[in-house]
Amino acid sequence: MNEETIVGSDGKERCRWSDAAPEFKAYHDSEWGFPVSDDRRLFEKVCLEGFQSGLSWRTILVKRENFRAAFHDFDFEKIARFTQRDVNRLLKDEGIVRHRGKIEAVINNAKMAIDLCKQEGSLSAFFWRYEPEAKKLVEPQAVSISAESTALSKDLKKMGWKFVGPTTAYAFMQAMGMVNDHAEACVTRPKVERARKNFKRPCDN
Repeated sequence: MNEETIVGSDGKERCRWSDAAPEFKAYHDSEWGFPVSDDRRLFEKVCLEGFQSGLSWRTILVKRENFRAAFHDFDFEKIARFTQRDVNRLLKDEGIVRHRGKIEAVINNAKMAIDLCKQEGSLSAFFWRYEPEAKKLVEPQAVSISAESTALSKDLKKMGWKFVGPTTAYAFMQAMGMVNDHAEACVTRPKVERARKNFKRPCDN
């Protein structure tokens, strides 16, 4: 074991952060870093990373089902039709993070997502263009920002997206499998690598 990993009750090494909260293990083992192409799930991830800004990921993860209920399972076609009445409703919803700017950003970004799908065919087709080349990857969990996340952030902001800074963009890239940031000795790393190898990227079509 090294400083990046911790041995679980099952005797297997995992990224150290997976042991920081009860909710983290399942998320670490079955979701974080595995490649995603579904547009609604991608939109959910980028929105939740935006909500996480300035907060702990645990705060967001424990509220995720509440977020899904509040935002129609992150169907951006429906969210784009939200009105001020919906904003007021969400600001009273104790099950989510009641931050006006972040709530309004989700609604704004839903409209931007619709426009982006019209231009690019899908969110997946757009996001996966920012996947870094293997030779450019650094040691796992060594950075919180990259040239690719900076470029993604810049391009999204140019299109009108909000709460998508470079650090948020990198966390999104980690979560949706654009990079495999599991520690080298982590038991989940090879599983993610296999999933990434077998993943059909939109640009492969």
